[in-house]
Formats: sequence, structure tokens, C-alpha cells
Amino acid sequence: MIVITEAAKKYLDSVRGDDYISLAVQGGGCAGFQYVWGLKSDHPNVEWGDPIDDTVVVDPVAEMYVLGSVIDYVTELGGSFLTVKNPMSTSSCGCGESFGV
Repeated sequence: MIVITEAAKKYLDSVRGDDYISLAVQGGGCAGFQYVWGLKSDHPNVEWGDPIDDTVVVDPVAEMYVLGSVIDYVTELGGSFLTVKNPMSTSSCGCGESFGV
């Protein structure tokens, strides 16, 4: 299960229009894997799972890498960004965009 905080849901709903936000994982980044955000409609050939909080769909291949994660939207002096707190991650880069398992 993936949890989306209220702050993240509010932000994601404000940018998604009538589509769902998609979350996938691909090899790359400093730590081995990186999160890939997009829109469901940009990937018509993917067999998406059920939407989470009617906002986010997760690539079925990525599910095992993000199981138990919390998606949050953080606002700080230096900027605002989505963050994924991933219990499956054994390492991550400094910017939080990539992780290792």
C-alpha cells in the first residue's frame, strides 16, 4: 500500500487535470533507481493498477519497489517538491530523486 499525504494529494490534484498522475521506477540516478512521474495518458500500453486516492496510478513493475511508501509534498524556503519516503530503500542520493534497494 502507498499513502499519499493531504499536501501531496492537494498538489497532485492541482496539476493532473482529468488524468491520473503516474509513478514508475526506472534504472538510473546516483543510487540505482529513480522515480519517474508523469500522466497515465502518456503511457497507453501500461496495464495500470487501481488509482490510489483517485489521484495516482503505479506502474505494476514498480509496485515491489515502492510498497509501503509515503508520498508527500514539501514546501521549504528553497522550493517545493514531491518526496517519496520509501521503506524499501536501502540508500538514496542527496537530492532524493534516486534510491537503491
